[in-house]
Amino acid sequence: MLELQEDKMPERILVVDDEPNMLRLLKTILMDKTGYEVTTTNNPLEVSKLLQDDHYDLVITDLKMPLVDGIDLIGIIKKIEAAMPIIVITAYGTIETAEEAIQKGAYDFITKPFRKETILITIKRALEWKRMQGELAALKKQ
Repeated sequence: MLELQEDKMPERILVVDDEPNMLRLLKTILMDKTGYEVTTTNNPLEVSKLLQDDHYDLVITDLKMPLVDGIDLIGIIKKIEAAMPIIVITAYGTIETAEEAIQKGAYDFITKPFRKETILITIKRALEWKRMQGELAALKKQ
């Protein structure tokens, strides 16, 4: 039987967006009364190193960025950690783009402007999904 840990570590979220104002906004939303630890970067080329050097439970990425766009970043992240839930946020949302992001492995797709509640609910669902995947993997090993 699986036991819940009362003193578990706070969940860690990596946010990738080329706009500093969006990084500040997301960090404020995510750290406000949630207990999440948030790391931000405006350089998608840093993501591989950040994921290899540290543990994260979730990645939030913008879609349109210079150097590496969000769709390509999904592939980079999945090569490092296949089970990582990724939430894509964009001001350029189309059905086709959302479908492509989901097919590449994104957990969900949110369009800007978004409501605080929407992002928090999506994150909560993604983290619960990741926990369930971990529990399922543990049960399969028994």
